[in-house]
Amino acid sequence: MVAWANQQAEALRTGHFAQLDLEHLAEEIEDVGKSEQRELMSRMAILIGHVLKWCYQPERRGASWESIIRTQREAIARRLLRTPSLQRTLSDPDWFADAWSDGRDLAVRETGLSDLPQNCPWSTETILTSDWLPDDEQVRTHG
Repeated sequence: MVAWANQQAEALRTGHFAQLDLEHLAEEIEDVGKSEQRELMSRMAILIGHVLKWCYQPERRGASWESIIRTQREAIARRLLRTPSLQRTLSDPDWFADAWSDGRDLAVRETGLSDLPQNCPWSTETILTSDWLPDDEQVRTHG
């Protein structure tokens, strides 16, 4: 597969378009895009899950949760810098609803809590803000 990819890249660079395996090349490009979206989804779900845990289990807050939240935000920011087209994904309400659902499920599995909100009470921008964490007032408002 690597040899094939290198041959296809060389054919593109040298203008030998007749040598391109267009059908498989199109599939590979689509797969790369899907892989990028899956990674973004996974990181967003982990971030959401830990924000929910932070919000709904204030007595268990600690440096490890804060570190995971920071790490996921940084990884998402790096991914968006490397693949700017993913920015559109973040504004897709269906995609974000799936990320919220996955993050909520993660928080439920890890905490046993069952009363977490079905819909996200915060904007995507808020969740991705580097220094934002729900404060106790937000916990009372949304909890």
